[in-house]
Amino acid sequence: MPATRVLTGITTSGTPHLGNYAGAIRPAVAASRRPGVESFYFLADYHALIKCQDPARVQRSTLEIAASWLACGLDPDTVWFYRQSDIPEIPELTWLLSCVAGKGILNRAHAYKAAVDRNVEAGEDPDAGVTAGLFMYPVLMAADILMFKTQLVPVGRDQIQHIEMARDFAARFNHLYGEHFVLPEAVIEESVATLPGLDGRKMSKSYDNTIPLFAPPAELKKLVFSVLTDSRAPGEPKDTEGSALFQLYQAFATPEETAEFAAAFAAGIAWGEAKQALYERLEAELAPLRDKYEALMARPGDIEDILRAGAAKARALATPFMAELRAAVGLRDLRSTPASGGKAAKAKAALPQFKQYREKDGRFHFKLVDADGRELLVSTGHESPREAGSLVARLKQEGAGLLRHVEGVGVHLGEKLIGDLAEGVVLEQVVEALARLAEDA
Repeated sequence: MPATRVLTGITTSGTPHLGNYAGAIRPAVAASRRPGVESFYFLADYHALIKCQDPARVQRSTLEIAASWLACGLDPDTVWFYRQSDIPEIPELTWLLSCVAGKGILNRAHAYKAAVDRNVEAGEDPDAGVTAGLFMYPVLMAADILMFKTQLVPVGRDQIQHIEMARDFAARFNHLYGEHFVLPEAVIEESVATLPGLDGRKMSKSYDNTIPLFAPPAELKKLVFSVLTDSRAPGEPKDTEGSALFQLYQAFATPEETAEFAAAFAAGIAWGEAKQALYERLEAELAPLRDKYEALMARPGDIEDILRAGAAKARALATPFMAELRAAVGLRDLRSTPASGGKAAKAKAALPQFKQYREKDGRFHFKLVDADGRELLVSTGHESPREAGSLVARLKQEGAGLLRHVEGVGVHLGEKLIGDLAEGVVLEQVVEALARLAEDA
């Protein structure tokens, strides 16, 4: 069975903190070691330019983030670890996708809408201060994902829209130029830790409440002792629920250690003693990683070599795929294709096609349409795009011989009900369409 491709991007606009480690770095490094998975991790320095115009900060952040991931155990020999800006095929693909992306869809992107709403609320022009980079961010993100035929993209719920946009752009491109892109699927990690910061709110650079991941011991201790607590005195029972101190400890402790800490809260542990316990638990996990991080930061040339090697590995996939996409849209060597290109292009365009889409109820569907766009077959709903896509693949391979129609029930593939004929269509038309697709495969 072929490996599943999973892709994660890391924006290079800040210094990694404990929240990044617990919520992203640690689980991603663990996931990269699973069998049957091809993991892609990239430093999203093009994305960083949208919100950071400090060149030194972008460069420094790239170094810090690369060193952090490597120090935390990411093995560049077993994954694809590269810098986004080292893959020139990414911006080229961004342009190809921008030529099929609907502006109406981009108008609804969360980040753009939020910026417009802020301007309107302030009585400003709706697009005041909005750059084309911010507006086109979803297209660049789609290029990052689609370039490597990514199947799964771990994201927070606020990023699901970007994956849906990438699917839409890919489907539009496939409809126009043939099946080139894999439609990616979002993976929501419900159990990913969201750590509180010094003030109890979510740890975030925008709140200025972070604890740097590799702060020196003295600074780490000072920050831990500044975590917000209530005024309960030593000996007075303390609540674990809603306690930033307890949540931070829990994210780095074993279940047994967490249970002991909860018992200490119930027994009235002094806040100073609790903070010392948190500091010691953090230091125990982070000290060996900090040593690796500091050694890497002292050798930026080594990190540069690792990223360049990762880029070469990634481009071994991206360069031939980009050549395929260029040919698909007509950016071809004039000696290899007749100038008119008409007959071949029309023959390709005249094939029946499968179209996948998502209904308002959240279920995934597909339909088979003939060369003129007339619907032939409409599927039932599926829980995931992968489930719908696997059925499309099976129809292409064996559908012409196994389809049957039960009047009043629907179309079956073997014993499985898969959908129904469109109005006025007979089964023979579907079978003929599938046969044509099989001949062209």
